[in-house]
Amino acid sequence: MSLDVVDLRSFYASALGRVAHRFVGAIIARRWDHCAGLSMLGIGYATPYLNGFRDSAVRVLAFMPAEQGVVNWPEDGASSAALVDATMMPLPDACIDRVLLVHALELSEAPSELLSEIWRILTPGGRVMIVAPNRRGVWAQLETTPFGQGRPYSRGQLRELLRDTMFSPIHEAEALYVPPFGRRFLLRMASAFERMGERFGLPGGGVHVIEATKQLYRPIGARKVARRRLPELEPALAPTPAGIGFGGNRREVFEDNREDQAAR
Repeated sequence: MSLDVVDLRSFYASALGRVAHRFVGAIIARRWDHCAGLSMLGIGYATPYLNGFRDSAVRVLAFMPAEQGVVNWPEDGASSAALVDATMMPLPDACIDRVLLVHALELSEAPSELLSEIWRILTPGGRVMIVAPNRRGVWAQLETTPFGQGRPYSRGQLRELLRDTMFSPIHEAEALYVPPFGRRFLLRMASAFERMGERFGLPGGGVHVIEATKQLYRPIGARKVARRRLPELEPALAPTPAGIGFGGNRREVFEDNREDQAAR
């Protein structure tokens, strides 16, 4: 399933979209507050969250999946956006320091291939941050926002997916505790919802925000290999001593020959 880039742009231009951008963007900014001299890449529709890094990062790119469509970004200056196949990105190995996934993982038909491709382009020790709908949250149950599209995830599913693709989770958070309705009184109370959810660590936020670092080697014991004892095998044919056919041993053959001569 895919989202159209026009619908995504319209959502972030709405009052509810601005609330989502404020709370999710605050977590991203706290985690990545030192990006001077780093190269950054957003995959999916990450441009609302990339604007804050343009002045500090040495390079900021935005890759949008072909099925979603692409818009020019940024609005001023040369475009840094491109339409790509997210599982075969036109980048060399180990060239990006930070990758941000927004409206990408839950819509991907091959999430493992997507993360494996991100692992390829990340520098050693590079980091990826995923914003994905929480399957236990209200936002994932309603299709009125982009976070209600695609496949939502639990925190455990995201951890397993990251570890299977050689990433190590280092930080986890939830955001968007406010219900996904554009009513003014709810939007005015959005900050109170968010403070309460963060303070008490409540489950049920609208999205997971999980950060992971690239592993260079798969740790021992990452996968358990089922071992079972093989049955003891017996040879199908027993070896026959040289000079003896299938009729028996040497003495039996000699006795048979003598009996035949006596009968003659």
